[in-house]
Parts: sequence; C-alpha cells; structure tokens
Amino acid sequence: MTTMNDLRISVVIPHLNQPQMLARCLGSLRDGTRPPDEVIVVDNGSHVLPDVPENVTLLQENTPGPGPARNLGVAHATGDVIAFIDADCLAHFDWLDAAARAIQNHDILGGDVRIAYADPARLTVLEAYESIYAYRMERYIREEGFTGTGNLVVKTPVLETVGDFAGLDKAEDRDWGHRATGMGFDISYVPQMKVYHPARRSFADLYLKWDRQLAHDYGMISGAHGKIRWLIKTLAMGLSPLAEIPRIATSDRVPGVVDKVKAFVGLCRIRVYRTGRMVDLMLRGRPERLAQKWNR
Repeated sequence: MTTMNDLRISVVIPHLNQPQMLARCLGSLRDGTRPPDEVIVVDNGSHVLPDVPENVTLLQENTPGPGPARNLGVAHATGDVIAFIDADCLAHFDWLDAAARAIQNHDILGGDVRIAYADPARLTVLEAYESIYAYRMERYIREEGFTGTGNLVVKTPVLETVGDFAGLDKAEDRDWGHRATGMGFDISYVPQMKVYHPARRSFADLYLKWDRQLAHDYGMISGAHGKIRWLIKTLAMGLSPLAEIPRIATSDRVPGVVDKVKAFVGLCRIRVYRTGRMVDLMLRGRPERLAQKWNR
C-alpha cells in the first residue's frame, strides 16, 4: 500500500504573460514543507517565454486556454497525484503536505483560496469584495460537485478516467468536476490546503470573468422554460445586494467595518453589471460574443 511519504506529487501550472508572479509561485512551492516531486509549467502563448529553474519542466501549448495547458502538463506528468495551481497564486507552506495526507482517502481534493492583499492594513474595494465572494470552494464542492482548478489535487488514475479539461468554450473546472462526480469519484474540501490569489487589478478584469461565465450559463439554457428561468434569475440578481448584507456583516474574511462597506460597494457594482449583461443576453442572444481569452 502506498503511504503518504511514498506518493510522487506532480504540480502543473498553466502560464500566460505573468513571469514575475510565476517566479513567486515557484518560490512558494520550493519553500514548502512538502516540496513537489515534479513541477511542470505550461506556457500558453506568452509574448516572451518565462525563465524557470533547471528542475522545472517548461512546455508550450498553442491552443488558448488553461484547460488545454493543463492537459499537456498532465500528459507529461509522472506523479501518482497531480496538483494544479495557477501561475499568479502562492501556495501556503504546507499546501502539498495537507494534500498528501488527505488524498489517501479521497479521489479529488479542493482547498481554500484566499485573497493575497497588497497592503493588509488598507484593503481595496476589489480585495474586500473578492475576499468574501470569490473562490468559495467549500460551497462549490458541497452544493455543485466541483472545485476550482487553481487549487485542485487529483489522483492520476482519476484524471486518466475522467479525461481532458475543456477549452475556452466551457467553464473547464465546473465541466471537469461534474464529469468526475458523475462517474462516481468523490471530491472533498480540505481547508488546510490553502493557496493565495491576488485580487483582480480592476473591475474591468472582473467584468471579463463574468462575461465568460454568463456566456457559458446562457449557452446551457434551452426552450421557453429556460428563458423564463433566466428572466427570473435576472430580476433576482438586480435585487440581490440587499439580501447579502447579513453575509457581509458576519463574514470573518474581512477584518473591519470599513472593509465590509467596501465589500458591499464592490458587490453592488458587480451585481449591477451582471444584471445588465443578463438582460443583454436575453435580448440579443449570441453568447459566444462575450467569450474572452482566459488571460491577457
């Protein structure tokens, strides 16, 4: 029987035009209590290829999207377990140690994703908002049967059985997770398995993320009943910030009253934008026009 110490863990990192963040990510893996046995960086069309240490494998995938990049990394990985993290993330010092302990009893693991603050004493509106509303992996796992690919650990035979991650035409983390759980593989949330993700640089960046997500969601509806449900969701979205006040007030993910107010301001901006986009899709259709590259 393979023990925790016997497991070989490969880490796969998709990358696009984030060389400095990639260097920080690799440094966090190097300094962890359980260093990876193999690290594979897959560049997805950067203007200039990143520099990586000699013990890191650098591959190139020309098909746009983190899904195809991860697929190439998986195809070259030699570990018993494959851990996925994004190039702009930092791994907590015991990320892989926690993963190695938990994967013994599960097929798929998802961990906690927190916001990495530029200045913890002065959060931006986006940092406060995303601290509460971004990367809610525990809820995704419990209620929807998937987790984000920026903090995902999977046994290699499970990956081989479930198959590739999708391209930009789908939300690849949700699509892959649903296929995996549909096949009967179990997924578990491990709060000790932490990574830190910077808040987006601007609301424009966050709008692009929601454009892609809403395009995927609208593309899945069909028939008159689907459009009626979409209309109801659109109306609810416009009113939803008021219902979120208790969640923000009681959240332990932002430290003070001022930051909670900032989170509410951010929430209102995002929900208004999403409502407008949902109305636009309902009136004009063609969700493919909202699809965006995964990174720029």
